[in-house]
Amino acid sequence: MEAHKPARLDGLTGLRTFAAINIVFFHFSNPIRFGWFAPVVNAGFASVSFFIMLSGFVLAYNYAARARAGELDKRRFWEARFTRLYPVYLLSLLLSWRMVAVEYAAHTQRMFWTGMALTPLLLQGWIPSIATFLNTPAWTMSAESAYYLAFPWLAKGKRPGRAGPYLAKMAAVLGLGMVPGLLYIALNPDGIAHPDRWSWGPWLQVLKYTPLPHLASFVFGVMLANLDELVGRASRLRLILGVGGFAATFGILELGPRVPYAIVHDGLLMPLFGCIILGLAGNNTLAHAIGWRPLVFVGEASYCLYLLHFNLWNLIHDSHVLDWAGLSRFDPWISYVLLIGLALLALYTVEKPAQRQLRKWMGVTPVVKEHKVEMVSADADGP
Repeated sequence: MEAHKPARLDGLTGLRTFAAINIVFFHFSNPIRFGWFAPVVNAGFASVSFFIMLSGFVLAYNYAARARAGELDKRRFWEARFTRLYPVYLLSLLLSWRMVAVEYAAHTQRMFWTGMALTPLLLQGWIPSIATFLNTPAWTMSAESAYYLAFPWLAKGKRPGRAGPYLAKMAAVLGLGMVPGLLYIALNPDGIAHPDRWSWGPWLQVLKYTPLPHLASFVFGVMLANLDELVGRASRLRLILGVGGFAATFGILELGPRVPYAIVHDGLLMPLFGCIILGLAGNNTLAHAIGWRPLVFVGEASYCLYLLHFNLWNLIHDSHVLDWAGLSRFDPWISYVLLIGLALLALYTVEKPAQRQLRKWMGVTPVVKEHKVEMVSADADGP
């Protein structure tokens, strides 16, 4: 069997644009400005959970069949992931140089130097107190790198024969994904009466920023790709799932503080995100609308936008370039436009060239064993 690159899923790439921009709005806006969509912006952290699930789905969509057949070369798979992700991650650390003094003042010397040592190694997320060291969004890369290490084994799961029994297994993963949030609610280890996005506590840090509480979302995404094989691309069911997933997600987020904060991060929205992904992985009007080419174009840079937006926002405002150019009256909207433009610039001047060069230096060859074909990599996974 000759390996081939699976069909593009432009609907999912287009949605990455909205998810990444929503995270920017979450960090650098007042949600009230967005009217009906204020609850979506206020829950922008949920977009990170969506990205984690999407990462598992896209990797399995590309590689699961070959992993089951024993044709996935683990070392080359990991090399491909490294060359895809690390150049922009390194750029984000270099752009975070001003945060070194801030981190030094915020931590004991022992924890500061631990952060300085572990962050370049993508390990900072395993220690809650330094999970957001130097660049807040970079904690997710600690989680993603761990999931990538485990992926070749996770992807070997048997292809489902029927949807019913497999849905029961996915429900079990959903249940496990709910456990961290439900335990936090039941035990209230930080003593916070009503936790929200502004709350801080050592156990809340564990829930929000460490890899294990989010693992179920990644596994759910991998399993979702197996389920995806059972549904025809043009099936009307996909459109129904996609529209229903969007509507239900919006409905839950509209409930605001009536839904416990601790279970919004992953578990509660996991099946709804799954419906959205299955819907946009199909051939239907919803997928075509969100797969509009300008959205896909920006979506390709969503990883750069996600990982660099803190750095670039600080660069724009610390430099006072908007004041000098007489554009500050258009802020923050002009800053959002600049962030997208700079993310696209990073994609084409750093991410893609560095990826090609690293693969050349490392001699990265096809991920699929014993097939001399062009490398297939899931370059659209994650943010």
